[in-house]
Amino acid sequence: MLTILGFAMIATFLVLIMTKKMSPIAALVLIPALFCVAVGQGAKLGDYVIDGVGNLAPTAAMLMFAIVYFGVMIDVGLFDPIVRGILRFCKADPMRIVVGTAVLAAIVSLDGDGSTTFMITVSAMYPLYKRLKMSLVVMTGVAATANGVMNTLPWGGPTARAATALKLDASEIFIPMIPALAVGLLAVFLLSYVLGLRERRRLGMLTLDEALVREPEQETVLAGAGGGGDRLRKGSGGSGPADLTQDGDEGEDDFKGLDPDRSTLRPRLYWFNAGLTVALLTAMIMQLMPIPVLFLLGAALALTVNFPHMPDQRARIAAHADNVLNVSGMVFAAAVFTGVLTGTGMVENMADSVVSAVPDAMGPHMAIVTGLLSLPLTYFMSNDGFYFGVVPVLAEAGAAHGVSPLEIARASLAGQALHMSSPLVPAVYVLVGMAKVEFGDHTRFTVKWAVLTSLVVLGAGILFGTI
Repeated sequence: MLTILGFAMIATFLVLIMTKKMSPIAALVLIPALFCVAVGQGAKLGDYVIDGVGNLAPTAAMLMFAIVYFGVMIDVGLFDPIVRGILRFCKADPMRIVVGTAVLAAIVSLDGDGSTTFMITVSAMYPLYKRLKMSLVVMTGVAATANGVMNTLPWGGPTARAATALKLDASEIFIPMIPALAVGLLAVFLLSYVLGLRERRRLGMLTLDEALVREPEQETVLAGAGGGGDRLRKGSGGSGPADLTQDGDEGEDDFKGLDPDRSTLRPRLYWFNAGLTVALLTAMIMQLMPIPVLFLLGAALALTVNFPHMPDQRARIAAHADNVLNVSGMVFAAAVFTGVLTGTGMVENMADSVVSAVPDAMGPHMAIVTGLLSLPLTYFMSNDGFYFGVVPVLAEAGAAHGVSPLEIARASLAGQALHMSSPLVPAVYVLVGMAKVEFGDHTRFTVKWAVLTSLVVLGAGILFGTI
């Protein structure tokens, strides 16, 4: 019964947010509350929620201070050279821009933290997508899928969990999987190329100046990367509109990150801010301190040095308050969902039922079964629930048929490309929140491509003999 109700709760949540009948925050809170009552455990709802909030509180704190930190870095101009560099590389070609999004997300993912990756990627690419009227779900979908593949790094989480759960060495799991993961990353780049070509056909190929200037009568360069060349000329190859005008004052807000004259710029402190960011990311990778503590200290230091006057500090905090509230609110709402899912025993029953449904004849192929199950299970439950609750059971079943735990562990990584778009992953709310994309729209667009990428990783692992 709990198994059926667990799957029904997840399905109800996904249907409601994808059809936009409820907001994600409301659905994350009300749906599990109703199902908790339905299973006869309504009296324990408070305990489940408190447990869920306690488990996710460090994540919420990390996101809050990370948003403030990177928001300040954007304000002071740390990422302006990156934006201008991407503009020059992409040359306002939608295909290059989408590929550039995938490459940037993959590179930044080396720090092992999805929230950081999404904040930097969206900060750099969002103004360009908006300026060219490109599809924002293409940006979020490509970024999430690229980060999902890179999330398998030993310090990213899943590999470490698999190693811990099965008492293995993380390097023995990860290193043989590098060729398969590389193929998965190439698949993401190919996907971004195809999606970019589709955007190019829709919008046409534009010139760099078209992306940087306002309407001709205003002749104002937004990104400070102007120069000679043709203005407002639509290239060949596109049949869609290439209207680059701004709607009212919204354009000012959308593109202020590129404004070379904004008052928050701190050019004299550029190398201090760059050094601070490198030191922060290095400390994260080396795990010198808990990530929430690192971002708390980093945000406090960045505010103090760049904006020593209290009114300026308050203004910067207020400027990013919307993002902080939206993301942290979403995380705490997700705590209700995960708290009920775990506390009522739904997750455990769902995992047991899925594992027991595997036919005995599939025993010798348990690694492939694990890889296939990793797609839906890491989407519908947390990585902790999957790697500590399900993977050991699959490993035991595989061992009975001579399948190595290492193969099970490697196969369990296949679903990470899809996992990063799961409603139970806090980082995805940073992505859609900063990109101003509805979570349901992101889900509808991304899931199919993420599933394809995960299957490519699994297929490559089988082909290379590591699974």
